Amino acid sequence: MSIIDSVGRLEKNDPAPLYLQLQKVLREAIRARVFVADDAIPPERDLAEAFDVSRITVRKAIDGLVNEGLLTRRRGAGTFVAARVEKSFSKLSSFSEDMISRGRKPHSVWVSKSEGAVTPEEALSLGLSPGSLVYRFHRIRYADDSTMALEYSTIPGYCLPTIEAVGDSLYAALEASGHRPVRALQRLRAISFSRDQAEQLSVTAGEPGLFIERRGFLADGRAAEFTQSYYRGDAYDVVAELNDL
Repeated sequence: MSIIDSVGRLEKNDPAPLYLQLQKVLREAIRARVFVADDAIPPERDLAEAFDVSRITVRKAIDGLVNEGLLTRRRGAGTFVAARVEKSFSKLSSFSEDMISRGRKPHSVWVSKSEGAVTPEEALSLGLSPGSLVYRFHRIRYADDSTMALEYSTIPGYCLPTIEAVGDSLYAALEASGHRPVRALQRLRAISFSRDQAEQLSVTAGEPGLFIERRGFLADGRAAEFTQSYYRGDAYDVVAELNDL
C-alpha cells in the first residue's frame, strides 16, 4: 500500500500553503492511528515524491508536528510518532506504576548506585543531621524501548536495609521495607537539556524537558525520598485534577 493510500491526498483546491496541507494530512493520520506511538513515518524523500512537493515543504510540515509534540526525531534513526505519557499529580505513584497502568513496559538502565554521608543540599531537603547515611540512585528510565527520563534519587539510610535492596523498582523496595512514602511535595519547571543529558536520553541538546523534584514523606513525618527527574518534553504531559472546595 502506498503512502497516499494510507493517509490520503492533498486537496487540489485548498488555498492553504502546501506545508500546512501536508501537516494536516499527517496529523489526521496520527489521530486516526494510521501511524501509532513509536511508528516511524516515511522518510522526507519518500513523502516529497508521494505528495509531489519539495523536501523543504516536507521538512517544514514535520517541524510543525514536532513542535506540537506529535512527532519526535531520533538521531540516526528517523522521525517517529511520539509516545506521550500523562503523569497525574493527584496520585502518589512510581514511574513503573505509571507506565504499567498505561500499558507500557518500564525498565531502567542503572548509571550508578552509591552510599555515603548526606550532603548539605540533601540534608536540607530530607531533614537529616550532618553525617547521616544516605543511598543514591541514578538511572535512565524507559517505557518500552524509548527513553523517558533521567532520575536521581537520594534515600535516607533508615528506609532501606542495604543499597542492594533496590532492584527494578525503588518504590517496591521501599514498600518491602515498610518505608514507602504516603505523601509528597512536588515542584516542576521547564528546562533545556544539556549536551550530557541529551546524549543519555538520545535527544538533541537544547530540546525542552520537564524537571520534577519530589520529596516523599512517611506517615510519621520523616522524609523517605528526595528525587530529581528530568523528563523528555516530547514524551510527557503533567496533569493535575483541581476541585472547587
